[in-house]
Amino acid sequence: MIHCTRWTATRRIATLAAAGAVVAAALVGCSSSSGDSSSSSSSASASDVDAALKKGGTITYWTWTPAAKAQVAAFEKAYPKVKVNLVNAGTNTTEYTKLQNAIKAGKGAPDVAQIEYYALPQFALGGALVDLGDYGFGSLKSNYSSGPWNNVNVQGKLVALPQDSGPMALFYNKTVFDKYGLTVPKTWDEYIADAKKLHAANPNAYITSDSGDPGFITSMIWQAGGQPFKVDGTKVTINLQDEGTKKFTSTWNQLVEGKLLSQVPGWSDDWYKALGNGDVASLITGAWMPGVLESSVAQASGQWAVAPIPTYDGSPANAENGGSAEAVLKQSKNPALAAGFLKWLNNSKESVGIFINSGGGFPSTTADQNSSAFLDQAPAYFGGQKINQVLVGGAKNVVSGWQYLPYEVYANSIFGDTVGQSYSKSTSLDAGLGAWQKQLVEYGNQQGFTVKAG
Repeated sequence: MIHCTRWTATRRIATLAAAGAVVAAALVGCSSSSGDSSSSSSSASASDVDAALKKGGTITYWTWTPAAKAQVAAFEKAYPKVKVNLVNAGTNTTEYTKLQNAIKAGKGAPDVAQIEYYALPQFALGGALVDLGDYGFGSLKSNYSSGPWNNVNVQGKLVALPQDSGPMALFYNKTVFDKYGLTVPKTWDEYIADAKKLHAANPNAYITSDSGDPGFITSMIWQAGGQPFKVDGTKVTINLQDEGTKKFTSTWNQLVEGKLLSQVPGWSDDWYKALGNGDVASLITGAWMPGVLESSVAQASGQWAVAPIPTYDGSPANAENGGSAEAVLKQSKNPALAAGFLKWLNNSKESVGIFINSGGGFPSTTADQNSSAFLDQAPAYFGGQKINQVLVGGAKNVVSGWQYLPYEVYANSIFGDTVGQSYSKSTSLDAGLGAWQKQLVEYGNQQGFTVKAG
């Protein structure tokens, strides 16, 4: 599911509370068995899944994806002995708070839960998630694109199966680009040149909007080859001044310090308006963006197009931005049945087809990405361009080696108070990233991790 929530002050406070709770649970799980560990699948096998589906039973599924109702109905039709209780426990951190409370209490967790990739390590670290490798699900690796698959493998365990994917791309207003003679950039130097040319010609127009978003920044560092977070169990190294990070900031600082970025808050009414009237001429974001543009910026239909994300030397390199997975909770009384449902949910042609048709996101499954039906879609909104061919190409070029912090939710919650200050003051991002790193090191050590600055 898309990760596109505006980081308001209220949300930061709520996320801070959720993050602290989840991290606390994770560390408890490292030192002792939290929740109901009697259902651990350490002695499980692939045959247990088939047997459980034949026997049937009842499981509970927490999710916020709009496709869930139709997916559950289709599953229950295929497996009439299984009843799935579908619960929308709230999106992202709202759900995570409830999930953490259930883990801490040792009861009340669902059998299967939707968890965004960036938040998975926090739950995996505490041992709250079933290792799906015990059921032989590791053999499904070739069914998924590399970015999402790497995200669901945490510390040597397969803790979830990918739902959707967010390979990044350049979404640009072709009408604006043509009007001002802008080149569709292949490199970041060309992108910077376009930014300067556009704003000089029209002071109300900007190449893109960016008032400071942690998911965007980390994805851009990822694309530049940065690896600022290195995690080995509870040992963490943070280096937000590494070579890849500096490569990104040396480029993006030109836009920040040059005041060449629109400061209109993302996901606001004014932001949608700016996307519609051309004041914001492009977006660098995940492959789930087409549905957002079509539904929320309808007035610009026929004007937008998609191109590969610019790179530093013109050679293909990409990152992921957003996306979710589903995991089986160790509290599950029937983990084999839950695993069977999860496998059908995120790996069967029928279920993934329902998800794609719902407009919920970009598929993570390679079969769907490479199908002619998907690749040949030519939406009128994008002038008949076969945009999925560009987006699928981006999914094949995701840079390997990225890791999230085991307290990424907390990290995101304090981003506005650190890196966000660089944006608001139009000063170098390096200083803001340094402040972010300092707080992340201190917080991690306070929570019981062993954290050092790289």
